Amino acid sequence: MFGKRPDGHKIENLSRMRAFMPFVSPRRNDALVLYTTEIEVDEAIAFVERYNEGREENRRMTLFHLYLRALAMAYHARPNVNRFVAGGRLWQRNHVAITFTAKQSLEDGAPMHTVKRVFPEDETLEEMVDSIMGRIRKRRSGEVTTSDKEINLAMMMPVFVTRAAVWLLHKANMLHLLPKKMIDDDPLFTSVFIANLGSVGLDAGYHHLWEYGTCSAFGVIGKVHERADGKRVMNVQYSYDERVEDGLYAATTMGQIKDKLEKPGELR
Repeated sequence: MFGKRPDGHKIENLSRMRAFMPFVSPRRNDALVLYTTEIEVDEAIAFVERYNEGREENRRMTLFHLYLRALAMAYHARPNVNRFVAGGRLWQRNHVAITFTAKQSLEDGAPMHTVKRVFPEDETLEEMVDSIMGRIRKRRSGEVTTSDKEINLAMMMPVFVTRAAVWLLHKANMLHLLPKKMIDDDPLFTSVFIANLGSVGLDAGYHHLWEYGTCSAFGVIGKVHERADGKRVMNVQYSYDERVEDGLYAATTMGQIKDKLEKPGELR
């Protein structure tokens, strides 16, 4: 209680400036850094096409899967981005969790499903793809998560009750009192949240960070388009809480994601 959390451990021996930043900027969006990467994807697309040869339709990898693979590997290799601020202290997350959205279908008004998944460091690319496809099929088939049930219940309550409940949950998180089950099921208790706007033909845009939960970064992927030199590229726009680590460290991490996607042979 108070000094321990089920999702991470307190970081000791921080510099005084780093330890003091949550007090200077108590909200995530007070310390927001915006960063853009343009990724050449011709080799990645060719890699996906080769990978999918002979695979069943429901087990086919997409460019988005390959991006998630690069992202997870970068977060394992650069653990300082996998931190979060809670209760005025900096914590190291004890796993790499990525939350992403998937639409029911590519139609206006189709429901958007949210998927949160832990990405183990030792899993293979094939294991990752099969696991993600299985999770998405469950969500699209009507799976109701604990988080869904909690939101549905909250929306049935009077507004003042819901507002008070959310306030209490926020304070419980600050005091490190939330149970592991609630944290594990909540999509906002995650290393990074990713929205793939390219899957619906849209360009990337920047997204705010939620003050609730522990998500310290948000990435938005845009559609693949042809550059003036004929190469296919996609932009990824990142919003990042600089309190967890300086912007240069984060930019180097995002650059590593770009490098791995441009040399996808390293993602197996």
